[in-house]
Amino acid sequence: MIVRSITYRKLDTMRTTLDRIRHTLMFEIIGLLIVMPLGHLLFSLSISHMGMVGVISAVVATIWNYVYNLGVDHALKRLRGHVHKNVFMRVIHAICFELGLICVLLPLIALYLGQTLAEAAPLVTSLALFYVVYAFVFNWVYDVVFPIPDSPARGEAPTNRA
Repeated sequence: MIVRSITYRKLDTMRTTLDRIRHTLMFEIIGLLIVMPLGHLLFSLSISHMGMVGVISAVVATIWNYVYNLGVDHALKRLRGHVHKNVFMRVIHAICFELGLICVLLPLIALYLGQTLAEAAPLVTSLALFYVVYAFVFNWVYDVVFPIPDSPARGEAPTNRA
């Protein structure tokens, strides 16, 4: 039986701290610009309340984003030898990110709005569903626009070895 392995050039490279900061700031700023007016329209919250929900969510998500993605990259590098993700891995990555974030945000938003967890759940669930799709698209586009240094050129296939 012949075993084939797929290898990439220099896949041990990970994103720099400055790149991670750029990623996180861009993600949160663009997300806020989309979520705040939509949340105001859909949930009839005042702009000030939606703004505060947005800021609370952004601060918590920014911290979680950095910690979560750093942890995932280290786990991928250790388990697979590289940090590149296929479509399936990107879907799992986005869903797991949001589930962890919901666990933190639901009680915080309920407390801020003076609501029960059940009353705050539709808002938090809507935010999570939006961000699952947004995270998937944003991260994919980010990887194309800002590729990891020394990763294969766009469109370049991995090399196969017998």
